[in-house]
Amino acid sequence: MTAAAAAASIERTALVRAAQTGDPAAIEGLLAACQTDARRYAWRHCQASDVDDAVQESLLVIVRKVRGLKAAAAFSAWLFTVIRRECLKLQRAMFRHEPLDDETAERQLASRSDGALRLDLTHALESLPAHYREVVLLRDFEELTIAEIAERLGEPPGAVKSRLHRARALVREYLLGGDATIPPP
Repeated sequence: MTAAAAAASIERTALVRAAQTGDPAAIEGLLAACQTDARRYAWRHCQASDVDDAVQESLLVIVRKVRGLKAAAAFSAWLFTVIRRECLKLQRAMFRHEPLDDETAERQLASRSDGALRLDLTHALESLPAHYREVVLLRDFEELTIAEIAERLGEPPGAVKSRLHRARALVREYLLGGDATIPPP
């Protein structure tokens, strides 16, 4: 660990201890100090559309529960655990809805011009996490088989199929304006 990293770690630990006493300035400083790490971690564990919500909810949990943290030095691990839980909550909430039927989705997509649809598809692919985007590009643009993709990525074919299915569902959701689901009756 470099001297600068060690100093930053000591500073953050002091900030956590001050926040545990309820000091508003320390809490604000702590949230500002950990927001970048929180966003970076959320990008790895959440759907792209859930990152902001996961970070915001996680920071609220931190504010409410920082006093109960037993070891200030464990703050980073605790922060990442909170973020991971929020990502899972958001992911579970996403599946509590029934998907639009294919006919309705097709009508919505057919009403767009080719240029607009092409642009929307580009944005949808760019919004995917890298591991999802990679399988879509390999399958749908390079036209590789599932077995070829699995071999190239060093992954089991079942994992590739699952990732491809999830990636296509995210693209569909994006193309349908985030409204790929409707609440159950």
